[in-house]
Amino acid sequence: MLHKYDVRDKVSEEDSKVLIAALAPHPEGDEKIGSGIAGFSVRTADYGTKCFWVNRTDGTSEKFAHRACVCGNVRPS
Repeated sequence: MLHKYDVRDKVSEEDSKVLIAALAPHPEGDEKIGSGIAGFSVRTADYGTKCFWVNRTDGTSEKFAHRACVCGNVRPS
């Protein structure tokens, strides 16, 4: 899913539903969600890579490792 988006793209509503469900098993899911989810976007991450960012209802945002959502034991971002 990540690869179909370019940096600075907003994630579609349909894909956002998948990402919301994916955050549930993330080791820091509650912290990543924070005040609530307004949407998702794709931005740059460490070392020039790109990743999903959760955009919160309070205007803040946080990147998250989609691998941690699946594996649960990957170092979270």
